[in-house]
Amino acid sequence: MREIKFIDLKAQYLSIKDEIDNAIQEVLLSSAFAGGPFVKKFEEDFAKIHGARFCAGVNNGTSALHIVLMALGIGEGDEVIIPANTFIATPASVSLQGAIPVFVDCRESDFNIDPELIEAAITDRTKAIMPVHLYGQPAEMDRIMSIAEKYGLLVIEDCAQAHMAEYNGTKVGNFGSAGCFSFYPGKNLGAYGEGGAVISKGEEVWKRIQAIKEHGSFKKYYHEYLGHNYRLEGIQGAILDVKLKYIEAWTEKRRMNAALYRKYLNGLSEIILPKENENLKHVYHLFVIRTKRRDELASFLNSNGIQTNIHYPIPCHLQHSYQFMGYKEGDLPVSEKLAKEILSLPMSEQLSEEDIVYIAEKIREFFKK
Repeated sequence: MREIKFIDLKAQYLSIKDEIDNAIQEVLLSSAFAGGPFVKKFEEDFAKIHGARFCAGVNNGTSALHIVLMALGIGEGDEVIIPANTFIATPASVSLQGAIPVFVDCRESDFNIDPELIEAAITDRTKAIMPVHLYGQPAEMDRIMSIAEKYGLLVIEDCAQAHMAEYNGTKVGNFGSAGCFSFYPGKNLGAYGEGGAVISKGEEVWKRIQAIKEHGSFKKYYHEYLGHNYRLEGIQGAILDVKLKYIEAWTEKRRMNAALYRKYLNGLSEIILPKENENLKHVYHLFVIRTKRRDELASFLNSNGIQTNIHYPIPCHLQHSYQFMGYKEGDLPVSEKLAKEILSLPMSEQLSEEDIVYIAEKIREFFKK
């Protein structure tokens, strides 16, 4: 039976094996394991390719969100508006600061936070909006920034799934005070372990972040702030810098694969294909379809060697960890509806047209039955 992995990290590694192995060897020989020159080089290159002034490498995407909240002074009792349809790291970073995540429903058309609902969620305790560029498609940043300006709110972009994505020609992460990225292995730009980064156009924010990630220190053993050990490892910096050379080509391959999915699944009334909004560049970290027979389809595809996933089966406001906030089923109906219908199909630059043809054939076969 044919096997199509959700993402084939081994195949990606083998395609650049010599460069990766050499980069790791350089780190081992130099013993620059915690931070150091390999991380600094990656920070500079990542900032440049995203059109940002500054970049700080950190140990994972959750830390990236948390450290920005710390650097911006958001804390006990402050409210941060976030979408309910996201990974738990988004609200968890807010809660870790003692702040309160205020969940807002998403749009059915593109899965992102619904700008029409943001203003109603603003109170005198609201300090920031944290839009998530979910699945690789930018949120509607012009409207979000307009609302933030109207109410004097900060904007922190969760770009964990949106490396190289663009909104009106500007790469995500450059609209608000900071943009937070994850380099979890399965991301479009993935480490061989954990990793994350923050980009910023503001030098003061960047300086505070650089200190906070080093136990609040600009100079060793002299601590200006209470901080964390959120450093990016040298080996991960070196690996990511190798991969960064390929990210533009890999992104275009993902976009081509999304177009192929649309081509071969066109006209299938039982599914809803993801919408790509105008004036933006969707980078397809995930290719997510919708069907009312989601669980049956996933089981059928798996039985035919096709790995799928669900991002995400339970909206954040209904997670047990947020039960104390008093949200109940029905409060955010779009997010709740989508959680029952969404299915992530295999997506990566390693996926071939033949793979996509096979997946589409199997999906059509399922619905014919």
